[in-house]
Amino acid sequence: MKWSEFSIHTTQEAVEPVCHILHEAGAAGVVIEDPHDLIKEWGVDLGEIYQLSPDDYPEEGVIVKAYFPVNDALAALIEEMKASITALGDLDIELGHNKVLVHEVAEEEWATAWKKYYKPVRVSNTITISPTWEEYTPSSEDECVIELDPGMAFGTGTHPTTVLCIQAIEKMITPGDSAIDVGTGSGVLSIAAAKLGAKDVLALDLDEVAVESAKINTELNKVDRQVTVKQNNLLEGIDGEYDFIVANILAEIIVRFVQDAARVLKPNGVFITSGIISRKKDEVKDSLLSHGFTIEEIVEMEDWVAIIAKKA
Repeated sequence: MKWSEFSIHTTQEAVEPVCHILHEAGAAGVVIEDPHDLIKEWGVDLGEIYQLSPDDYPEEGVIVKAYFPVNDALAALIEEMKASITALGDLDIELGHNKVLVHEVAEEEWATAWKKYYKPVRVSNTITISPTWEEYTPSSEDECVIELDPGMAFGTGTHPTTVLCIQAIEKMITPGDSAIDVGTGSGVLSIAAAKLGAKDVLALDLDEVAVESAKINTELNKVDRQVTVKQNNLLEGIDGEYDFIVANILAEIIVRFVQDAARVLKPNGVFITSGIISRKKDEVKDSLLSHGFTIEEIVEMEDWVAIIAKKA
């Protein structure tokens, strides 16, 4: 089978929404080439467990590559994806060069090459994320390993927003907490919460592909009894009282359900939000404050922000 590589030169801010568009279009694999991964700092005790080659990365911006089977519908699909990506600018998302290149590749060329971008990464004091095909031995008894099959999304390690969320969960969660993960994606944050002591986690995502991926990953990590994965639009129709909510999605989406987060959280419940580009930090902060939250901490990595808030 022949495959087409759809490559777009964009910005770090646009990576997640661009990847979502490519997933929705049916990409059979996505590679993210972000030069920030070459200089990423995880803190004194943390670090990447592998070496990356600068030759694989652009000098600036981010290159996102997606792979599609070559067929009669491909030309129209490419034009649809270009239009959808360009429309992200209407959401005030900086697209950078927004330059697209398309060329054919042999199946064997892409089917294994992307694995060089995805290796075990220590992302917090106790959590290491490892792809399923890597042999990794924990360095201590208190180290938790999350195994992920990245499915339709492959990256160069772990996105800063995910790292910030996991570190915040590790800091704030109390064993026995009930939690919600809004926009769960691969399910990595739900798995982390369960491994760090949450008694039950409700993992929500509107995307059917994400729901199936999260189910597979929770089973793989043997937390499927603690984590319930469900297709749902944000917190619509969710009732009950929870100790903990985490949401790693765009700032524009977070502000839409802050009121619902306040509704389902217990008094003093924790709300961790990330996926926030630095210039939109105040927008999310103001929304949290206006709905009765207090800001416990704001943490940043590169151009990304996570906010830890509590319901008053």
